[in-house]
Order: sequence, then structure tokens, then C-alpha cells
Amino acid sequence: MKDILIQAVGLAGTLLFFLSYQFRNNRTLFRAQFLSYLLYTAHLLLLGAVTGGVSYCINTFRSLCLASGKKALTGRKMCAAICLAQVAALVLTWEGAISALPVAANIASTIAGYTDDQRKIRFAGMFINSPLWIVYDIISGSLAGILDEVVTEISLVISLFRFREKAGDGEKK
Repeated sequence: MKDILIQAVGLAGTLLFFLSYQFRNNRTLFRAQFLSYLLYTAHLLLLGAVTGGVSYCINTFRSLCLASGKKALTGRKMCAAICLAQVAALVLTWEGAISALPVAANIASTIAGYTDDQRKIRFAGMFINSPLWIVYDIISGSLAGILDEVVTEISLVISLFRFREKAGDGEKK
């Protein structure tokens, strides 16, 4: 029963993360991801995947910063500070080479998020973040995490079609 509850916490995070990419507004996207990250932090820590849990905790802070709209929290210095926090998490929670996967994924997502460019955010998620996290989730035994990454990839593809630019005019549909 305990294992089912741990996976259920992760599944709730999966649902929120899927919905996050369906928002056109980046601040709303980051707010939904904030709640998702809180659930995933708890899920991974309960599984004993410490690096992933701490890394998601840092992502929770990142989402708060990006959703705030405050210049000090959305600037390059904060981006660098968050990336350095990810590296510190890697060093402090080292569990072997597996620990590098969530940290590398989250650094890529952090840099993309701080560009405030929807395409870069979605492409980093699709080609860096999700592939690295799915390997980590498989190794860590996070069924909810595996599902999350599959669902996230689907959501990213849907959002790329929904928000694609019209050919030649740069205007968002």
C-alpha cells in the first residue's frame, strides 16, 4: 500500500506537469510546474532517490522565481545561482553517475526557462530534460516519473503544434 501511495503522489505531479505546457503564458506554465515539482520532490525522496528529490526542490524554487515576474528573480544572476545550486546538489547527494542525470536535465531546463522563449523551453524539455529524467526514473523505480516523461513528451509535441508560428509572419497562433 505504501508503494502505491508513493507512486500516486508522483502521478499527481505528472498530471500537473502535463497541464503546464498547455498554458500559453509562461508565468502560468511555471506556476503549474511549481506545484508539480513539490509533488515530485516528495515522491522521489520517499523512493530514496535523494539527488532527484533535492534537484526537484531546486526546480520548485526556480519555478517560483520565473513565475514571479520580478526582474531580480528572472535575470541572468538568478539563473546562474540556480545552476550552481544544482551543481551543489550533485556534489552533496552524489550516489554515483546516476546523480548527474537529473542535475544535467535541470540545468538545461533552467537555462532554457531563463530565456523566456517558449520554443527553447519546450525544445530543452523534449530533447534534454525528459530523456535524462526517464533514464533516472527507470533506475530509481519511479513508475510515476516514467509516465511523467512520456506524458511530458506528448504534451510538448501538442504544445509545439498548438503554439507554432505562422510561416513568415512570426505571429503566434
